[in-house]
Amino acid sequence: MKKLMLGNDAIARGLYEAGVDLISSYPGTPSTEITECAAKYDEIYCEWAPNEKVAMEVAFGASLRGGRSACAMKHVGLNVAADPLFTLSYTGVTGGLVIFVADDPAMHSSQNEQDSRHYAIASKVPMVEPADSMEAKEFVKEAFRISEEYDTPVLFRMCTRIAHSQSMVTFGERVEREIPKYEKNPQKYIMAPANAIRRHPFVEERTRKLVELGETTSLNRVEMGGTKMGIICSGTCYQYVKEVFGDTVSVLKLGLVNPLPEKCIRDFAQSVEKLYIIEELDGIIETHVKNLGISCIGKEMFSPIGEYNQYTIRKAFGLDLPETVDTDTEIPVRPPIMCAGCPHRGLFYTLAKHKITALGDIGCYTLGSAAPLFALDSTLCMGASVSGIHGFNKIGGKESESKTVCVIGDSTFMHSGMTGLVNIAYNASNSTVIIVDNSITGMTGHQQNPTTGYNIKGDPAAAVNLEDLCHAIGIKRVRVVDPYNLKECEEVVLEELSIEEPSVIISRRPCMLLKYVKPNPPVEVDTDKCVGCRMCLKLGCPAISFKDKKAKIDYTQCVGCNVCTQMCNVKAIGEK
Repeated sequence: MKKLMLGNDAIARGLYEAGVDLISSYPGTPSTEITECAAKYDEIYCEWAPNEKVAMEVAFGASLRGGRSACAMKHVGLNVAADPLFTLSYTGVTGGLVIFVADDPAMHSSQNEQDSRHYAIASKVPMVEPADSMEAKEFVKEAFRISEEYDTPVLFRMCTRIAHSQSMVTFGERVEREIPKYEKNPQKYIMAPANAIRRHPFVEERTRKLVELGETTSLNRVEMGGTKMGIICSGTCYQYVKEVFGDTVSVLKLGLVNPLPEKCIRDFAQSVEKLYIIEELDGIIETHVKNLGISCIGKEMFSPIGEYNQYTIRKAFGLDLPETVDTDTEIPVRPPIMCAGCPHRGLFYTLAKHKITALGDIGCYTLGSAAPLFALDSTLCMGASVSGIHGFNKIGGKESESKTVCVIGDSTFMHSGMTGLVNIAYNASNSTVIIVDNSITGMTGHQQNPTTGYNIKGDPAAAVNLEDLCHAIGIKRVRVVDPYNLKECEEVVLEELSIEEPSVIISRRPCMLLKYVKPNPPVEVDTDKCVGCRMCLKLGCPAISFKDKKAKIDYTQCVGCNVCTQMCNVKAIGEK
């Protein structure tokens, strides 16, 4: 059977065919669909974990017991899971363990552009990287073979283009494995210093063997064409190179990108007159090649910033550029905004209205930083808003405490906001934490989380009660508000800021895009009453516009949240 598949979907198929027993992940674009698609196979136990560190540790436990396991995350998620990763390199595995990490060149949905290959080098763990969906599926099976044969976790690098593009995939059968009897092995798995000292030489010897593997593995291949120019590349850059040059140049395509081979690269370099390295982000292959004493051209031609494409490569080599269509018009910029009826909008309007400093976090509510609300002051990483407000207020004192809040989503709070709140309670800063609870993990496409009451398959599950959790952490003042009610939001926010003790406000209303949430009838503008004050535009709602100096409601977008009706001083906006 053949099927056109996304790279992430193909990985899920590879996990099925490889006989994987367990997958634990935290959703993060562009990796999310790996676990979502794998969950459709009943033979694989799949789950959403509270964060990436937990997910990797769950996968480790499954491997320790002899099962084949995996976890998936985006590149910044690997930062969270780095702690277990580096020690997993020492312990090795029992059942195969593959860690999928999706990089995001050009930062389509990320706060930085880090290159995950550095983690493979630093942790001394092998990394494979496919260039299309069929390779994604097949490389999964090879990654598990390498994991078990070389006693190592394996990093599997994807990028946005490979994860979210489609190519043809040929299906295979699932290979079932018998789970072996568990045998205790403290010298291998208890990483106290006395044992870890003995495991480090094993890691170095394993790396040497993996370099040897790189010389012969089918993951790396040479495609000889013209010998005047040779190109070394991997992943998506391979596709761009082939589209631009075809078979007119020779290509060394690397699929095992750590550790990199030596003899294979030397032989290839000797077979061509001039050698180029084309790789997105950092010059890791280039540095390796130059360390081998081989002359090559890389980052002096290509930027370490953003994605490449066929145009980038043609321009770098001075080739004719394809004709483009000039629309001869200015296309307006359309930045991402919160949806019409987004439950976060009313809260952010309240914060902006009172010029409250707000430390933000990672989620769709980060869009509150955009015009016209400009409601956020910072966004760093998952959970940083809660930890950050503690430090901010310790330095700012009463002046900060009375006009500063932090904002964090329900899923992000479970991911890494709880520990920051523990710090606030334990070290006693007068900080106001706002949990924007929209009853789902919104930004990555509506995945369940520990507060929703459902698991990855939609089956009922234990639900964390945020109010009880905050009380248990040590926060006495916990308030719940409806963000559609501007008066209530304003009263509670200002009251909690005036109290000299830690507090939590839960702004609770489900995301309007959830299937079970039914919209209200749209509102309409009475043009006779509208005075054109533009007050309603301060919400930044995409359903509200201006025409002929009057407010106008787009009935196809309006969900009748009635936030704008509460703002209109002349009562020009009301039920349709």
